Formats: sequence, C-alpha cells, structure tokens
Amino acid sequence: MNLLQRRQFLSQMSTGLTGVALSRLMADPPKHQPHFPPKAKQVLQIFCPGAASHVDLWDHKPMLEKYHGTPLPGATEVTFQGKNGNLMKSPWAFHPAGQSGKQISSMLPHIARHADDIAFIHSMTSRTNTHGPGCVNMNSCFTRDGFPSAGSWVSYGLGSLNDNLPTYISIQDLRGEPPNGKANWSNGFLSAEHQGISMAAQQPLRNLARPSSIPPATEKATRDFLHLINSQHAAARAENDELRARMAAYELAAKMQLTAPEVSDLSHEPKHIQDLYGTNDSNKLKAAYAKNCLLARRFLEQGVRYVSLYCASRASAVDGLLNWDAHKTLKADYERHCPIFDQPTAALLTDLKQRGMLNDVLVVWCTEFGRMPTHQEGTSGRDHNPDAFTTWMMGAGVKGGVSYGETDEFGRRAAVDITTVYDFYATVLHLLGLDHEKLTYYHNGANRRLTDVHGHVINPILA
Repeated sequence: MNLLQRRQFLSQMSTGLTGVALSRLMADPPKHQPHFPPKAKQVLQIFCPGAASHVDLWDHKPMLEKYHGTPLPGATEVTFQGKNGNLMKSPWAFHPAGQSGKQISSMLPHIARHADDIAFIHSMTSRTNTHGPGCVNMNSCFTRDGFPSAGSWVSYGLGSLNDNLPTYISIQDLRGEPPNGKANWSNGFLSAEHQGISMAAQQPLRNLARPSSIPPATEKATRDFLHLINSQHAAARAENDELRARMAAYELAAKMQLTAPEVSDLSHEPKHIQDLYGTNDSNKLKAAYAKNCLLARRFLEQGVRYVSLYCASRASAVDGLLNWDAHKTLKADYERHCPIFDQPTAALLTDLKQRGMLNDVLVVWCTEFGRMPTHQEGTSGRDHNPDAFTTWMMGAGVKGGVSYGETDEFGRRAAVDITTVYDFYATVLHLLGLDHEKLTYYHNGANRRLTDVHGHVINPILA
C-alpha cells in the first residue's frame, strides 16, 4: 500500500465518516446464537403513540352500546384527567372480518382484511397511565428511562443479518417523535452499537456523499490506513466495549454511504406499489406515513433485524391533534388518525405477505395503554386506562384468526388471561429463538433481562 503524505493524510481525516476503517465488511458474529430454532428472524413493530382506544378499534363491546349514557357500575371513577362521565359507545359500528368473524371497527376496513392472519391480545395491562413512561414501558418493560429497548435486546442477542445497514432502525412519524423520544429506542446499559438508529422517508441521511474533491483511490487509501491504526488501537484495549462500539458505528456509517441512499430511494418502486400504500395521497400526513411504511419494507428486505415504525407523535397543546390521545373529541380525532393509519399499514402487511416475507418477519402492533369506556366529564373523549388495552401479532410463528384474553363487559379492566408487557416480549423473544430468562446482561451487580424477573410466553397464539 502506498502511504499518504503526512499533510495529505491529516487534511483528509477530517472528512468524517468516510475516513473510517471498514473492518466490519466481514461482519462480526452475533453476540449470541438463538437458544433454540427460531420461527422468526426479524421484527416489525408498529407503534401508535397516544394510547389508541381498544374499545373503538379492536375490542367490540356490545354492552357499551346497550348501556350507553348510563353510569359505569360502581363508584364514579377519577382517572388521569379527573372525573369520568357515563358509559360511551363507540361512534363507529364494528363489522365481522374474515372467516374468523373478528369484530373490527368500520374505521379500519383495510386492516380488517388481515383479520384471519392476526392474533389479538385483548387483556394487556400497563404499569402506568402517563404517556412518556407508558411508551418507554411498552418498548423496554420499564417505566424509567435508561433501560434497553426490545430492539436493542434483540440486536444484542442475535446480531445483524446485514453488513451495510443498522441492526435496529426506528422510523419516526412526520409529526415528530413519540412521548419520551429517543428513550423508546435506547440501548440503555448495552453497548452503543445496539441503539436504534432514527431514520424516516422525510429525513434522508445527510453527509453521505464522498466530497468531489477527494478521488476514490485517495479515500480508499485513507480508509485502509485508518483500518490499520484502529485495529492496533483496539487490540491494545480489548476490554473497552465503548471503543469497539464507536469504531463499529463509524465503520457502519461508511458502508451506509453506498447502501442507505439506494434503500431510501422510493422512486424505483412501481406505480402499483405506490398506489397500494398511498404514497401520493392528497392527505400529506397519510402520504408521509405511507412512505415510511414502504421504507420499512425495504429495510426488512435488506436484512434489518428490528424495525420500529411510528404512526403519530408526542402530545401537543391540543389533546389528540398529533397522536391518538383523544381526551376531548374522540370522533373528530380518530376520523383524522384512522385514515392515515389504515390503508398504508394494511398495504405493508399485504406487501410482506405477497413477497413471502412473513415467513421470517414477526409483525407486532403496540400502543402504551388503553382508554376508558366512559367519557371524560364535560367532553366527548376518553381518559387513560392502564388496566386494559389491545395489542396484536402477525406473521412468522403466529396463529392467525385468534383472540387471546378478554376485558370485562365494558372494556374497563382485563378480566381473562391478564397479560403484561413482560409476557408480550417473552413471546416475541421466544419466536426469535431466545429464552427471555436466559438473555441476560450483567450490569450493576445483577443479570439484567428485557423482561426483568417476570413474563411467560403466550403459547395459545403460537402456530
């Protein structure tokens, strides 16, 4: 190799990410192998922040219709924002979907077509009724910041399926980040290489192109030289995880210069796919989310291990405007949010199925908690309900057309087969071939787990 002159080398080191070694071109092996043969290899997590109402979307309650306008049996409840009024039926009808006859809101006609492929979990419960801690809890099993998200645990447990893109990507909604922001895809106490990388169709990666003033041969020589000195530096500090993680991040960034622009370029998708998703819809929020759905599929195609896809953002000064937090005007809010969510999400599920990708991809839908079956006093909205909400799974290893757990007759509390976030992620890890009790990381004197000291696999929804 021809060594660069000293001045030339020092001036070109400042080009940043391009001037970093590419030692990960031969990918490191995963930190762990699966504990047993997996049913799924990848995860697509679809998250609707704001506490999407189970009794208005997925969990049909005829008794709400029968007793609409009457008090909830028992004492008048005071919840997150104060007193609750009488029982309030859903503003929309529910219709049976698929051969299973699953009752789904008429506001979600496209997703309803997938009812026979979905396993609904109707008895979920949360440890908090506040959005920020609730979102973090649904992503990490802890209500406090500082713990690794599920995607980070999967990255730590299984490593990467590709050599040119991150193992874990979080796709943010055009409207902004979810409550508590980056804590939702944090690596916590795991090394930095397992942190989720935030990307979106509306936020292309900057500074990926090689400066035109630097010839390709010069850039390669710089990378080769840095590879040499970085390898020597790391070898002398083998115990330094943060150093290795930082080097890996720079090396991955260099490789992403070639791969990320191509994967993020949606213009090569044919018109019928663009129309399926709705990427050119006149509703700009729907079109933006549709592009993110299409981007999620492309990332999964390229072997990204864990993709989180958000539909809506954090709270605003007006409840329910930017997310599913319909405290005051449920009907108007959900008639704004459901059309954004329905077609693009269903298109993504259809596209994954048609391409055979659901043989390897586990799809999960989440929100942080549910909503009350009553209206808030003085409003036509619903308050927070941590005692009952719905999540669902679909794809690799999942039995479709089934419902697990039940809420009570009004949807106020989980009543049958009560389920926790620990059970939810014990099941996700199980489908990935990981025993949630064995996937551990020693930190501050304890063998930490994603599921803390709890959790059981939800076997009835497994294929």
